[in-house]
Amino acid sequence: MSSALLDMENVTAGYAQDIDVLRDVSLAVHAGQVSGLIGLNGAGKSTLVKTICGLLAPKAGTIEFQGESIAGIATHRLIDRGICCIPQESSLFPYLSVEENLLLPLQGRARKFTDVDARYREVLEIFPALKDKRRNAAGDLSGGQQKQLEFAKAWLQKPLLCLVDEPSIGLSPMLAEEVFTWIERFARSGMGILLVDHNVRRVVAMSDRIYVLSLGRITAAGTKRDFEGDLHEQVRQWLGLDF
Repeated sequence: MSSALLDMENVTAGYAQDIDVLRDVSLAVHAGQVSGLIGLNGAGKSTLVKTICGLLAPKAGTIEFQGESIAGIATHRLIDRGICCIPQESSLFPYLSVEENLLLPLQGRARKFTDVDARYREVLEIFPALKDKRRNAAGDLSGGQQKQLEFAKAWLQKPLLCLVDEPSIGLSPMLAEEVFTWIERFARSGMGILLVDHNVRRVVAMSDRIYVLSLGRITAAGTKRDFEGDLHEQVRQWLGLDF
């Protein structure tokens, strides 16, 4: 049995019967570590996240979480197992308050929490911009504050594994750096993180293991040390670019 928290082996998946977006993909995420996934637009990064999350069933291969198969399991069942996803698109309810958005995912959960009040107070300390906005509608927040709310909601759920899809898109460099700081904090708390982002240098710098996805296949994988040197040239070669 693999020691990885999440273990994908030889996964093939796609949206149409005869068209595969992912081809024979293998990767792993360990507790307390960041696994970074980089690749061009259209490489299949978001499809990979959706396949792990149960939104797309794999055609072949295995996906195991804590040694048990989760391939094709409904998303809400994965949340109860301790898997959380921060999607590229907003998952907030814009007409509900910040507080309601934070607490709603905990209601009716099979996985019970005995320290919700303490955890909620902690979240407001970690994300202070939300403290004075907790009665405001989520849709009235700025883009950066909405991203904070997405991460605060994930932190409150205490996941074992957090999938983070393109968190810095549309944010200023200062806000993007703040997002990456939250991700590092999540990993230090013991969470396993699968990070997908277009900021290649930042992903490589903060990841314990890096995977390069090109046209649905993993074309390179390694540690930060393996990616030292001329990163631009390495990524150009791994993605098969000719420039």
